[in-house]
Amino acid sequence: MRLPGRYDGVARPIVTYGSNPVLHRSCAPVTEFDRPLRHLLLDMFASMEAADGVGLAANQIGVDARIFVIDCPDADGEDVVGYVVNPTLTILEPVGDEPAEETTEEGCLSVPGPYAELPRAFRARVDGVDVHGDPMSIEATGMAARCLQHEVDHLDGTVYVDLLTEEHRERLLAEAAGPGGDLPA
Repeated sequence: MRLPGRYDGVARPIVTYGSNPVLHRSCAPVTEFDRPLRHLLLDMFASMEAADGVGLAANQIGVDARIFVIDCPDADGEDVVGYVVNPTLTILEPVGDEPAEETTEEGCLSVPGPYAELPRAFRARVDGVDVHGDPMSIEATGMAARCLQHEVDHLDGTVYVDLLTEEHRERLLAEAAGPGGDLPA
């Protein structure tokens, strides 16, 4: 699951909310498992790192493809690092005394700046394939589970602010735009 030199790609600009239609529609499944896909993955890791993010979906760099990368701590503080091509999300039942969901602050590289409290499942799994088309899964808890859900939402055309009330979303988008107001709504 780990890619050698995963941060050796080229950082690409992050697409902001409303600036590119690819961010607001369901992404196309990946059908070719070739060198350009591996280069895209490296560029995605580099883009996430350059933007100081913990996850990144392909459409956040303007690419219409069902793939995301993650480098995010789980509930135990262990880093979950990897990627999934053509992921499907499964919300998992809590184990032991884990909560079913938790509400914490969530942000997004495509809505730079503001955060909002948002409930998400505490435990989640994504199943998909790797760069060779072989089956793989990532299961996570806590913030990493939140990240899995957030990135799959991106691939389905949903940005976290879309899950908020219209008033709250408009306030956050205005905050993200800053004084110049250059972030489209």
